[in-house]
Amino acid sequence: MHLDQIKAEINQLELAEKILLVEEVWDSIAANNSEVPLPEWQKKELDNRYAEFKKGKNKLHSSDSVHEELRTKYK
Repeated sequence: MHLDQIKAEINQLELAEKILLVEEVWDSIAANNSEVPLPEWQKKELDNRYAEFKKGKNKLHSSDSVHEELRTKYK
């Protein structure tokens, strides 16, 4: 099946079906994440952030507090 055919099939789906399809695609990508290339600049940034974390220089926030802050900010 060609990409245009896939797009046409997707356009015929209901919204809920599209969301489920996206979840399935994302899960398949996550299952093979070792195949996803990580640019060198991104690896360096992650290494720097992890080093800062280990030194105790970063303030951590719970996911609940982050979600609440975002909900408040974007109401």
